[in-house]
Amino acid sequence: MPDQEQQRRPVGGPAPEGPVPGEPMESDAERRRRRAVFLRELTEARELRARVQPRRARAARMRHQMRMRTFRW
Repeated sequence: MPDQEQQRRPVGGPAPEGPVPGEPMESDAERRRRRAVFLRELTEARELRARVQPRRARAARMRHQMRMRTFRW
């Protein structure tokens, strides 16, 4: 089934604006569940990168702190 979905939607392409013909409407609960899984995997990937490249991760944290310090509300 994932192979069929990849054929319909090219990777990196824009998301379709409306429902795809022949595909049932996605419920809000299903969309939230998929989003939660995606965010969990993204966090896991960031933690892994921080462990594998500690110097780069520390530099990124410092840059983020400087950005937040200089941001004006």
